[in-house]
Amino acid sequence: MTLFRLTPVALALGATCAGAAFAQPAAPGADTALTLGQVVVSSGASGPLEARRLLTSVDILPSERIENLVPQNNWELFGQVPGVMLTQFGQGTTSGKFSMRAFNGEGEINAVKLLIDGVPSNSNDGNMPYIDLAPRLDIDAIEVVRGTNDARYGLHNIAGNANIATRSGGNYLLGRASYGSFNTTDLQAAAGIEKDGLAQNYAVALQRSDGYRDHSEAQGGAFSGKLSFTPQGGTSRFGLIARHYTARADEAGYLTRSQRSVDPDQSPAHNATDEDRRQVSQFAVQGEAELGGRWFWNGQLYLNNLDDHRFVKFSAGASQQERIVLETHTGISNTLTWRGGQTAIGQLSVMGGFDAEHQDNRSQRYNTISQVRQSQTRNQSFEFDTQGAFVQAEWKPLPALTLVPAYRIDSIHGSYTNQLNGITYPVNAYGVIEQPKFSAIYAPGKAWSLYGNWGRSFQVGVGTASYKVNQTSDLAPSLNEGVELGVKFRPVAWLDGRVAVWRQTASNEARRKLNDPANDAENIGQTRRQGVDLQLNARPIGRLGLWMSAAYQESEILKADASSVATTGREIDHVPHLLYNLGADYQASDALKVSGWVNGQSSYYLERTNSSGKFGNFAHVNLSAAYRLTPAVSAELLVRNLFDRYSEYVWWDGAQSLHAPGTPRSVFGTLAVRF
Repeated sequence: MTLFRLTPVALALGATCAGAAFAQPAAPGADTALTLGQVVVSSGASGPLEARRLLTSVDILPSERIENLVPQNNWELFGQVPGVMLTQFGQGTTSGKFSMRAFNGEGEINAVKLLIDGVPSNSNDGNMPYIDLAPRLDIDAIEVVRGTNDARYGLHNIAGNANIATRSGGNYLLGRASYGSFNTTDLQAAAGIEKDGLAQNYAVALQRSDGYRDHSEAQGGAFSGKLSFTPQGGTSRFGLIARHYTARADEAGYLTRSQRSVDPDQSPAHNATDEDRRQVSQFAVQGEAELGGRWFWNGQLYLNNLDDHRFVKFSAGASQQERIVLETHTGISNTLTWRGGQTAIGQLSVMGGFDAEHQDNRSQRYNTISQVRQSQTRNQSFEFDTQGAFVQAEWKPLPALTLVPAYRIDSIHGSYTNQLNGITYPVNAYGVIEQPKFSAIYAPGKAWSLYGNWGRSFQVGVGTASYKVNQTSDLAPSLNEGVELGVKFRPVAWLDGRVAVWRQTASNEARRKLNDPANDAENIGQTRRQGVDLQLNARPIGRLGLWMSAAYQESEILKADASSVATTGREIDHVPHLLYNLGADYQASDALKVSGWVNGQSSYYLERTNSSGKFGNFAHVNLSAAYRLTPAVSAELLVRNLFDRYSEYVWWDGAQSLHAPGTPRSVFGTLAVRF
């Protein structure tokens, strides 16, 4: 769990990321983590075991690669992370999301556990409406863990997890004012005050844009406040986090293929009253303490609240829907770490913990005409409770060999009431969901290290699919088993990287039926995902930094459910085979820094029979420049999609393809201050 000092990443980030734009690479034997554009140096081990010691594909995006972007939503930041796919819906607050390990971003299977400062931040269905709670200027780092061997988390941790770590402590005053294409305004401010053991961190963000399509105006605001107190002696820390985000946005709607060809900027007439209003809040009390030199504790209590009210009409022939989501999640988690140091069997550390979450959820839907209710199609209330526990050890029997065995268990409880008929249903008796995991790394020298891991994660139903509604027997969870082999290398002082091959299978994968009034799911069957990841960071000369990443991935339905046997052997929809990023940073002078990068992906199928064509490929070139006017003031320019290449998100409604054009060329200017 990430606490006030960024427990999983602070030891690595604190000394280098704050002021060093171009840190020298570290020896690969320390861990398997990489930082985009640099590899930071890890200090000595203390406190809880860190995520970067998980011996899987761990990537860290430092604040230097976050602050100078002007995204409308935080999910766009993850496009810089290797192997991560962005899905841009472009529909109001349902603007897009990120996914990884060949899981798509459709929202049918949400396979990434999201955390903000260690606080779980997924909605019941695994989506990420809380992601914009952290103002961009408040983000200190983003940490992405890919794979199935992280024992710290259970629910939604199917393909990995991502933690947004915000600033903690320090004395600073930061501000950014941006204006650019589509009449976009972005205002950000952050302040830190630390004195006599009391640290205060505040941040606020205000955004407004007319949007790049007709009927796509959006506006939002976020506030974050953190208070932490370190008693005299400095062996413990306790604090409070409070965040709130509110947004209102018009929805431009989806276009038919012919409409897209004629005018991709248009919004169909039937979407004239589509919009969404969203409010999310998060509160947490966190603490950490050193207990006697070798023992370390951290824990938290948290509350998340989601209030989302949306009007949406997907096509001219469909009814407009009013969709209301009301969710309140409360939870607790605790971990205890013992760092034994050198023992008779080698160096040994052990971490264990437990967590629990209670969800009180409400989902309502109405058929409407121009936001006037005609009939109610859904009125559901359901409680969904999870309890989990884990233990994980880090053992070095030899100086060059590190072994990390881990074991996690989870259980699910709750009930669902259909308020339309008054019937209550019990949750499926999933039993104790066991998840063994194991990792190893062999680092014979400073030039390279070989690592491997195996682990099990799980998927259970979301919405009413978690409950015994249409069956007499209990459903079993779908078990995901993943394996990864990788090499992290640093053959010369100015070059480092990682190559990894991975595979993940699911025993009986299911997906949400997004437009189903019953809020149910359908089985896909046995699936397999596999791929190869390549990452490189280079600094051939002191002022020039280069980076690149490429992920080749495949997906296949090995044995389809009986209701869709024709999909056996087919690819899973919306999974491109290739994702890539490459770029360069050049410090032209002490005052001027310029950057350029390319990001793109190949095309994907729209549905599981693979018979409706392939869409979605793109390649975008982006440029940025920052000039320091004074020690405290900088001017910045950002150009995205320099050559105005067309891109789009496409889906299949059962009869036709529907298209959401992506962002065209856009230009933004920023004035930044730092005191």
